[in-house]
Amino acid sequence: MGVSATNAGGAGSPGPPVELVLRSTRVVTPEGVRAAAVAVAAGRITAVLPYDSVPCDSVSYGSDLRTPAAAGGPAVEDLGDDVLLPGLVDTHVHINDPGRATWEGFATATRAAAAGGITTLVDMPLNSVPPTTTVAHLRAKQATASGRTHVDLGFWGGALPGNRADLRPLHDAGVFGFKAFLSPSGVDEFPSLGPADLAPAAARIAAFGGLLIVHAEDPHHLERAPQPHGPRYAGFLASRPRAAENAAIARVLDVAARLGTRVHILHLSSAEALPMIADAKADGVPVTVETCPHFLTLTAEEVPDGATEFKCCPPIREAANQDALWAGLADGTIDCVVSDHSPCTTDLKVPDFGRAWGGISSLQLGLPVMWTEARRRGHTLHDLARWLSGGPAALAGLRTKGAVEAGRDADFAVLAPDETFTVDPAALHHRNPVTAYAGKTLHGVVRSTWLRGRRIAGPGGVTEPTGLLLERQRSA
Repeated sequence: MGVSATNAGGAGSPGPPVELVLRSTRVVTPEGVRAAAVAVAAGRITAVLPYDSVPCDSVSYGSDLRTPAAAGGPAVEDLGDDVLLPGLVDTHVHINDPGRATWEGFATATRAAAAGGITTLVDMPLNSVPPTTTVAHLRAKQATASGRTHVDLGFWGGALPGNRADLRPLHDAGVFGFKAFLSPSGVDEFPSLGPADLAPAAARIAAFGGLLIVHAEDPHHLERAPQPHGPRYAGFLASRPRAAENAAIARVLDVAARLGTRVHILHLSSAEALPMIADAKADGVPVTVETCPHFLTLTAEEVPDGATEFKCCPPIREAANQDALWAGLADGTIDCVVSDHSPCTTDLKVPDFGRAWGGISSLQLGLPVMWTEARRRGHTLHDLARWLSGGPAALAGLRTKGAVEAGRDADFAVLAPDETFTVDPAALHHRNPVTAYAGKTLHGVVRSTWLRGRRIAGPGGVTEPTGLLLERQRSA
């Protein structure tokens, strides 16, 4: 679907009539934050205009912006000083449907996303049953999701020891890339790639220009570490040492350098790995990196005994490590921030760090969680949009997502950045009321969320599902 030159502000044939104009004194664009009026037609942004150009005598977009909506003109909504951000893109979400829908399902996960300002998700290939490791399994997952998603939704495929022949068919079927574990995943149906498996899988993926995304923890380091048990978080932290991450990341970077495979490091927790990642990028190795809100806002020092809602792999580390992660985010070594929303039923969060399921539930809270800490550290709303929207969209090749500019989908999050609220797990939309952020007071209230020019969440709650199932966009 193209955008006409007229709609982009130049000469050419008229495009579709403008249906909606959103005005705000603070619109976050790729160039910065400014007062603007954003024109929308047929689900796309057609122009980002000066704030006072509505009404405007000098611009024609196939619909007269001076004509009130009641007389057939576009609807105009003035957001005042609330911030208009690009809709968030979260490329690391475990929805677990079908098979473990009691942990999380498409309806509940995407409702939480909509309430939190997220307009696009990409679902991980586990912990659903079946996992997304063949085209047939992908079709089963798409059939389960169809008509139930409140936001747009795509899918990652999985790279397992036995499915190398399935990788190209999955790529052609539209998955965004392939997830692999280098250590046990926690579920039997998704085994890890061993030392003899990683390079052949990476070579296969490189042959068709695909993307390999990696849970990078080295199993040998994990086996040699003290095994976790009991309620003390320090014991769990010792069981997932930085060295395990560092060694696995070094392996992935070596494979990417030798084979030319595009690789992405998932949920970076160890800041010690940042220098080698920065060096690899400087050498032209095709690597990108993500981290997560919990690594940037929670610290090992604050985890109470038995509080397994804080358990995840790799783990939340110490405050000094967190400071270094923020520095890596600020200097661009880390490309994006995504949730790694990995929920489970409440009974699996037993107060024993050795036995509890590992995963942080945070899908609805990522924007205020990140803004609360970012503003404290002197970062801007423009930074936030780059980390939570533009970066993940670029990772997945979602060229119509991730920015407020002409030609992109009209996906928006409207944020009141100075308002605060206290997290009540019972008020969250994800399926099970477990979160590490319970009781925290956060800055940033999501006023509304818009998907392709339609409000999907706001004061009246979340609307009926209108999300689309997405496939990887082919190169032009």
